[in-house]
Amino acid sequence: MRSSGRWWGLRSLASLRSVVGQMLVLQVAIVVLLAVVAVVLLVVTVNREATRAANDRAFAVAEVFAHDPGVVTALKSPDPAAVLQPRADEVRRSADIDFIVIVDKDGIRWATPDPSLIGKRVSADQDLDALRSGRTATGRNVTGDGTAVRTFMPVRDSDGSVIGGVAVGVQVTSISAEAKRQLPTLLGITFAAVAVSAAGAVLVSRRLLRQTHGLGPAEITRMYRHHDAVLHAAREGIVIVDADRRLLLVNEEAQRLLELPPGARGHHVAELGLAPPVADLLVSGRTATDEVHVAGGRVLAVNQRPLEQYAGASGSVATLRDTTELRVVSGHAEVARERLKMLFDASVGIGTTLDVTRTAEELAGATVPQFTDYVTVDLAEPVLSGEEPTGREQWLRRVAAAGVRADAPFTPVGERVTFVSPSLRAGRPTGGRGVIEPDLRAVFGDIPGYLPGIAAQDSERVRQLVDHGIHSLITVPLHARGVILGVARFWRAEKPEPFEVDDLELAEEMATRAAVAIDNARRYTREHTMAVTLQRRLLPGTLPTPSAVDVAHRYLPAEFGDVGGDWFDVIPLPGARVALVVGDVVGHGLHAAATMGRLRTAVHNLSALDLAADELLAHLDELVTRIDTDEAGEDSDRSVTGATCLYAVYDPVSGRATIARAGHPAPVLVRPDGSAQVPEVPVSPPLGLGGAEPFETAELPLAEGSRLVLYTDGLIEERGRDVDAGIGLLLDALAGHPERDPEETCRAVFDAVLPTRPRDDVALVVARTRLLPPERIAQWDVPADAAAVAPVRAACGRQLRAWGLDDIGFATELILSELATNAIRYGIPPITARLLYDRTLICEVSDGSSTSPHLRRAATTDEGGRGLFLVARFAQRWGTRYTPRGKVIWTEQALHDGPVEPGADTADALLDQWSDDAFPDPTAP
Repeated sequence: MRSSGRWWGLRSLASLRSVVGQMLVLQVAIVVLLAVVAVVLLVVTVNREATRAANDRAFAVAEVFAHDPGVVTALKSPDPAAVLQPRADEVRRSADIDFIVIVDKDGIRWATPDPSLIGKRVSADQDLDALRSGRTATGRNVTGDGTAVRTFMPVRDSDGSVIGGVAVGVQVTSISAEAKRQLPTLLGITFAAVAVSAAGAVLVSRRLLRQTHGLGPAEITRMYRHHDAVLHAAREGIVIVDADRRLLLVNEEAQRLLELPPGARGHHVAELGLAPPVADLLVSGRTATDEVHVAGGRVLAVNQRPLEQYAGASGSVATLRDTTELRVVSGHAEVARERLKMLFDASVGIGTTLDVTRTAEELAGATVPQFTDYVTVDLAEPVLSGEEPTGREQWLRRVAAAGVRADAPFTPVGERVTFVSPSLRAGRPTGGRGVIEPDLRAVFGDIPGYLPGIAAQDSERVRQLVDHGIHSLITVPLHARGVILGVARFWRAEKPEPFEVDDLELAEEMATRAAVAIDNARRYTREHTMAVTLQRRLLPGTLPTPSAVDVAHRYLPAEFGDVGGDWFDVIPLPGARVALVVGDVVGHGLHAAATMGRLRTAVHNLSALDLAADELLAHLDELVTRIDTDEAGEDSDRSVTGATCLYAVYDPVSGRATIARAGHPAPVLVRPDGSAQVPEVPVSPPLGLGGAEPFETAELPLAEGSRLVLYTDGLIEERGRDVDAGIGLLLDALAGHPERDPEETCRAVFDAVLPTRPRDDVALVVARTRLLPPERIAQWDVPADAAAVAPVRAACGRQLRAWGLDDIGFATELILSELATNAIRYGIPPITARLLYDRTLICEVSDGSSTSPHLRRAATTDEGGRGLFLVARFAQRWGTRYTPRGKVIWTEQALHDGPVEPGADTADALLDQWSDDAFPDPTAP
């Protein structure tokens, strides 16, 4: 096959070269023959043609002047000679004319070879006769120089009237002589033309050989015929426009589609009377792909491509396809496309939040006005609270309504509406599907007061809707997992066409998707309510009001998402002190809330032991690590809990606060003068990540009236705002207002710093410090001698009488003497006794021993061991706290409870129930 193809190609090439050679010889022979004939004819006819040529030249020049608008204008001007004389002289000299004479309608010369005759009347009768008759006259003038051919032609105005004439004369002899003089040159040119033609034929033949790619004449002819047949047989219109936007080529189909007139080729596109969109497209020459345009009552799909990128051609080619028959089909396709788009938009736009009401509003917004004019969504009341409906509800709550107008007489949102299940219509079961009512007026005429899903008592309102112009209705139940959650109704008023079966299917599809989203939101609402309830129960309900500080707080859950693990606390401590706690558990949901509750309980228990701040955080860190370990064993996919915490202990006696924090934001200190700053508090790793690293503390002196502001990171963090910027806003909100109380401070901070849409829980605690006055503090050093107890007891009595606390004097003296005696007996110096007069009377005895006392049951024969029971009997609370130099035994007593006189029964009960040794003897074996 390859050898045969090569042979065919060589044969075609040889054939083409033979043809080209024959054409070359024939072309040269024709050129030579034509040159010889031309020379012979020139010599033979030169004389005869000289006269004719002179006559033609005179006639041509006269005709040019006679039809020249400038001549007509000049003859009408006041001085025609100023324009006509120079022009006639120029033409006469350049065209070898003997004379040119131009006269007006009165025969006055305005252009003549002799300037002295300008303005004078001609004397030739034949010229005057021709001028009066408006005809062209020719003749001859025989002079001494030879024979001249003369032509007189009238000059006419635009209305056809004769306003003048022009006479032109050419000598015959001059033409003949000129022709004979140029004969040798003509012969030379003829032979040169023969040579050039031969060379051009050779070049053209070679170029033709290259451009035809070896195709012979037969192949070229066949190709042209095929091209022409395809062009005219194609069922698509083809229009080719050149660079000047003129119609270069158009086939029969394009002529039919565009209704082009015959002979349209060569005309500019704008002159063809095409429809503006099609004409603009063809003129622009831009690229177009399947653009739809209407022309001549037809819908045309037009494609256009510029030709510049193809072999250097210019212009553009456009193809046109008649799609009129597809309009109906495309109309149905467009409706289907709009329905699919509506379903897609509903899928994307419904269920964006886990809020029941918002989801119902999204259903209403997704259908108005594209599908319906009005829509109402009613839900069972249990759904709104997160509960599952029973399916027997007779009342629904209107939660959403939307429409093209606001004056429709629908039941307002928030009110209750009666409900009858639309599963039955006139006694016919529908399988729980929707019901369509194409004409509501017919419904009222056939079955008065009846509508599916609407009780009889609501039919009057529906009648008002019909009077308002609503004419068609679709009622669709919102059911998910086999339970009807509510009902959606679609109403039409502005759209004249009633609902059809296809509309019912679309409404059911959207209602089904909305019902699933509403059910998800309902279940989320239930779980969220449970989580919020748990969180509220785990957070403090009402904070205690210790005398050491004035406290105000705020807690704001995140606007979106699950509940968080933020918490805060105010815990009274012995010695009139108070602990301020703020913490945050990583994550959200029930897990974070439960972990928060465990940590808060642990903080309460550990603070009851009166641990230092760093020790308390160390115990919390161990607890969080243990929680993570236990939960990782149950669920390997559960992430590490992690938590942050800030623990501060304030002592109103010393006016100092001890603060430790584990991964938590530092507090803000507002001094009494209104200045605000972030104190230097060492930060330790978050709880659960600390490992073996110790927790550090900072001790801050606080003047009376200082405000300590504790918060969680949700207050200062916001998307798009840096944490440092949030802290800066917090400092600005706190500074410069020393007169604010804690409640006003909380309000100002929330107004200035709180994010617009909090994405995390926010906890805020503001504590304003107080100092215990020095006159309410009494302190004595107790020597390590049992005899020193009596003087201390006497001093205590005097101080209580000075404070006006005689009512509790006996009990206080008894407690103080018992604690001091035990400290002397079992403790290590130095021993100190202190009374604090606060909301309660606090009695403290400290020593250098770390041995903790505990109650023991005394036998009936024991002589001692009941002193600590007496302390517990007469005090409201008592306990032990440890210091770096030992321990402190403390008690609290209510003020003004009346005198306490222990009777015999109390003494006997003490002897019968409690052991004798309240404090173990460290020297006993």
